[in-house]
Amino acid sequence: MTSVSDRSALPGNARTHAPYADALQAAAERDSLFLSTPGHGGTTTGISAGQAEFFGEHILSLDIPPLFDGIDLGVDTPKDEALQLAAEAWGARRTWFLTNGSSQGNRMAALAIGTLGTGVVTQRSAHSSFIDGIVLAGLNPGFVYPNVDEVNGIAHGVTPDSLRQAITSHPETVSAVYLVTPSYFGAVADVRALTEVAHEAGAALIVDAAWGAHFGFHPDLPESPVTLGADIVIMSTHKLAGSFTQSAVLHLGDTEFANRLEPALARAFMMTSSTSENAHLMASIDIARRDLVNSRDAISYSLENIRHIRARIEGSEHYHLLSGDFMNHADVVDIDPFRLPIDITSTGLDGHAVRKRLTEDFDIFAEMATATTIVALIGVGKSPDLGRLFDALDAMRLENTETRPAEAVAASAGAVTASAGAVTASAGIPALPSAGKLVALPRDAYFADSELVPAAEAVGRTSVSSLAAYPPGIPNVLPGEEITAETVEFLQAVAASPTGHVRGGVDSTLATFRVLKD
Repeated sequence: MTSVSDRSALPGNARTHAPYADALQAAAERDSLFLSTPGHGGTTTGISAGQAEFFGEHILSLDIPPLFDGIDLGVDTPKDEALQLAAEAWGARRTWFLTNGSSQGNRMAALAIGTLGTGVVTQRSAHSSFIDGIVLAGLNPGFVYPNVDEVNGIAHGVTPDSLRQAITSHPETVSAVYLVTPSYFGAVADVRALTEVAHEAGAALIVDAAWGAHFGFHPDLPESPVTLGADIVIMSTHKLAGSFTQSAVLHLGDTEFANRLEPALARAFMMTSSTSENAHLMASIDIARRDLVNSRDAISYSLENIRHIRARIEGSEHYHLLSGDFMNHADVVDIDPFRLPIDITSTGLDGHAVRKRLTEDFDIFAEMATATTIVALIGVGKSPDLGRLFDALDAMRLENTETRPAEAVAASAGAVTASAGAVTASAGIPALPSAGKLVALPRDAYFADSELVPAAEAVGRTSVSSLAAYPPGIPNVLPGEEITAETVEFLQAVAASPTGHVRGGVDSTLATFRVLKD
């Protein structure tokens, strides 16, 4: 298999063409009369005038429906070529373009591994969409818990030993393992070693690499999970690799499980994708793949800029880059330099408040926050000037310095060393709760008779919903899990916070919970 880093081994058209996007462009330039969907017909007249005024006529003309001659109808089409080039670029046996995001890929993966068996071990910090897949496929999950930095509210990865123990302790034969790397904060797990553990147990390995689509495209970046032995890898090309929001890819590795998983994934793709896939999104993936192949110089320049940014943060007496400490954790073997988790406790504000102030007062949008941290994301090949961010942080810090006693300023500056409870209390959000006991299979709970009860009465009851605090979208309650008092308190606090949201809640404040009927 061609090394992802070896660009010289790729054919010339892999570096110069985006066949699906090129074919779409050619179709848009034809003087066609559309008496079919989409209703706007690619023109600016009639009901589509408002669309054209807002988006531009060219956007409409590129909105070509599926099954179009010269694009994706027939054999060896431009779309087929685009998919093949993507597989070659990432080092996969086969690649699918996803227009429903990595969430679609997670559900595809869950449905596909259902053909291997129902026993699955999943990282407890899995995205909620994989839990949806567990429900759809009727899987029986066991959990492997990531190492957690309780002070900063950061979940990292898992170690080979913890995975081995989780597989051994599952009451059912484990046919698949689902892990997340890189983490939301840029920590990278030892995929090669974790693959060996899974395969030794006869289990396929799924890697949610939503944040790692750029891995392997430069020698100074971590290797791609696709080339490290993972069987299924899901990547959000829109997150850092430049494609449009909601676009992603799923890769099938060239492994011992490939022959069994390929037809299962093909069926799962049909079940989870739209029959009217958006041409803009697919063209965007095709272009992102082409540009990643040619991105070495841009990434080199971007990485040099990031090195200066990191040096500025580490040289500051007020801010600290948390990823500098990640390598001290046994489950972390590398970091993604394009994600910058910055300790902002010296501002005297919690991270959620800082993120909100950055948005409202400074027109700066940070990716996410914890009580002590904001995460700045830099797109692959981008080299933004973060002076504006540091000026905003300094303004908030100085503003609070002028209004607080000196001892309070000193205390906030040292908050990162305080206990987890003290830090999260300052943010008004309790410490991350432990998961409740799984008392029923997620699918059984999801389809069981249910009832709505007030939050206080939900404690000790079994949830039928998947409830996940956003960001980052990791479920705090699964269907079939017991609801604890700590979980209720945590989710209600997140729902009430300025930038918080709980996916799956019956109401926005989580005043009620849907539980198994007694």
